[in-house]
Amino acid sequence: MVYDTAKLLANELKSSIEYREYAEAKARALENSTTRTLIDEYNKLQIHAQAAMIAGDRESESLKKLQKIGELLQFDAEASAYLMAEFRLKRMLGDVYKTLADAVEIDLGALEE
Repeated sequence: MVYDTAKLLANELKSSIEYREYAEAKARALENSTTRTLIDEYNKLQIHAQAAMIAGDRESESLKKLQKIGELLQFDAEASAYLMAEFRLKRMLGDVYKTLADAVEIDLGALEE
C-alpha cells in the first residue's frame, strides 16, 4: 500500500508545474555545450563548497570558484532559468520529504542546519 502511494506521488511530482518547468529549462540550458560544462562545474563545486563550509572554511577556493561561476551563469538567461527551476523543484521535494518525516516523527534537525 505505501509503495503504491509512493508511485502515485511520483506520478504527481512528474506532472507538477515545478517538474515540467525544470525539465524544459534543463533541456534548453544544456543544449549549449559551454553552458552545460559551466553547470556541471557549478554542481561539483557546490558539493566541495558545502564540505568546506561544514569544515568551517568560509574562504575556500571552492567557494570563490562557485561564486564566479554562479555570476557567469546569472548572465546566461537559459542557465539562470534552469537553476531557478531546479531550486523550486528541490524546495518542493524538500517540503514533501519534511511532510513525510513529520508524519513518522523523524527529526530532520541535522539536515536543516
